[in-house]
Amino acid sequence: MAAASALSNPTFTSSPTRLHHHHSLSPLSSIKLPNSSEQPFKPLISHPPPPCHQPLRATATPTPTTSTTSTTSFHGICYVVGDNIDTDQIIPAEYLTLVPSKPDEYKKLGSYALIGLPSSYQTRFIDPGESTSKYSILIAGDNFGCGSSREHAPVALGAAGVAAVVAESYARIFFRNSVATGEVYPLESEVRVCEECKTGDVVTIELGESRLINHTTGKEYVMKPIGDAGPVIEAGGIFAYARKTGMMPSQSC
Repeated sequence: MAAASALSNPTFTSSPTRLHHHHSLSPLSSIKLPNSSEQPFKPLISHPPPPCHQPLRATATPTPTTSTTSTTSFHGICYVVGDNIDTDQIIPAEYLTLVPSKPDEYKKLGSYALIGLPSSYQTRFIDPGESTSKYSILIAGDNFGCGSSREHAPVALGAAGVAAVVAESYARIFFRNSVATGEVYPLESEVRVCEECKTGDVVTIELGESRLINHTTGKEYVMKPIGDAGPVIEAGGIFAYARKTGMMPSQSC
């Protein structure tokens, strides 16, 4: 496991009642983009972009850290969970008072990501005393993100250092919140990758080719294309995308 130990602190290289609702990666017709003529309002969860923010880009060759190439590929180690992981397991309700727009509270929110998992998950997602996880890619089963609606769920994963989730299917609201906040890429696999991969495996996600490569086992898996959600997530969420495309006034640097 030399590769896994080398990934102790994945970082980006500079160049984010259970209802069984499955979500298909279709165009974002169900997500309303803000119109500049509408009365401006402050979202429940917003992350003001830093001044003159530069997109995250990767080095030419993948390294043992989470990296991106035009935000289309990720390389790191994975953490595997099963079916029906609900939002209370992702971030318990007692931590919803944290305000993600405050840097200190955003960091603290990440330290509680997946703290609600049952004791059957003997490997902790975040090591004691750490605020981020060494697992930058989350692999899940069916109906990931079910349960109560809370934008804090994808935000907590993003704050913990997760770049993408690869699940067999998603609860609709978790998928929408992931796109709206721009925190993580919610990707769907064609097969049950959660039964093919193990926590600690070294993997690469190629968004452009819609595939996941497990370097530990040598296997590759097909994913469903991210579609129109991709540019919104890449921009940093729905409000950042609206500013980028001229639907809202741009923030001056």
